[in-house]
Amino acid sequence: MKKAIKNTAKGVAGLASVTAAAVGGWILFSRKYIRHDAPIDKALDADQHDYVSTRAGRISFYADTRGKGTPLVLLHSINVAASAYEVKPIFEHFRGTRPVYALDLPGFGFSERSDRLYSPLLYQNAISDFLTEVIKKPADVVALSISCEFAARAATYVPDQFRSLVMISPTGFKPPRMDRLAERADLRGTKNKLYAGLAIPVWNRPLFDLASSRPSIQVFLNKSFEGMVPDEFVDYAYQTAHQPGAQYAPTYFLSGKFYTPAVRETVYMMLKQPVLVIYDRDPHTNFEMLPTLLHECENWEGIRISPTKGLPHWEAPQRVFNALNQFWSKL
Repeated sequence: MKKAIKNTAKGVAGLASVTAAAVGGWILFSRKYIRHDAPIDKALDADQHDYVSTRAGRISFYADTRGKGTPLVLLHSINVAASAYEVKPIFEHFRGTRPVYALDLPGFGFSERSDRLYSPLLYQNAISDFLTEVIKKPADVVALSISCEFAARAATYVPDQFRSLVMISPTGFKPPRMDRLAERADLRGTKNKLYAGLAIPVWNRPLFDLASSRPSIQVFLNKSFEGMVPDEFVDYAYQTAHQPGAQYAPTYFLSGKFYTPAVRETVYMMLKQPVLVIYDRDPHTNFEMLPTLLHECENWEGIRISPTKGLPHWEAPQRVFNALNQFWSKL
């Protein structure tokens, strides 16, 4: 018996040594051989500008102002390799027919990526300030995934700057029981502990390098496409994830710190603007509570574009454009 215990202890110690060696090796590899200042192209073939918000820092954005009418503002989602590239099909389709803007949200793309606190309030302020100080008139805003939460928060804060809000594959519609679990985890400090663990400098960037490797990005994007992911999408995601400071905002995201508790009840149901939800299936969230909200709020409507996953404007662009035009024509 004692011999078996001794052998088990040796096995555990051996496994720990191998694991430590592998971790140490990857940290060294990350520092010496992975480029963190890769050449990066513009996400969109359009004029690029910077706007400095006193509350959210430097925000890079693309603009095509040749068209007339209500401005259209596009907001990408949040993930390890997010950027304005995600909204490219919508930008390209509407440019020239109306003023179109696409932001790189703080911590992503060409916007400021400093080591600071990233939170829902920061993104709310970034969107609010941009609309108030750059657009300066009511706009139609289109947001993806969790950025729908940020846009909705901004719409309750500066309602006069939103003519309408379109949410593509929004978060915040999981059943209440799941929201309560998240709230209890937050109260116990689980998210803070996870962030503290991920943010330790010695392995923060190496861990992010694993999450933002080309195979990891390919797997992540595959989940959001019913068909094949365009190679150029993967290429640009890899570029933008290999910039100085690219790990800071995603570390907060991966720690679960970007979700607003009970956002459906506390934010979504408070919106007074016309809201359109475009959805089908999404591996990163679900829409179980959406029918309830559509029934309770007359200013909300939804359209399911199937078969698609989290990025219907890439897989069924014309159907998305038709849904947008039909929605806006009623305003």
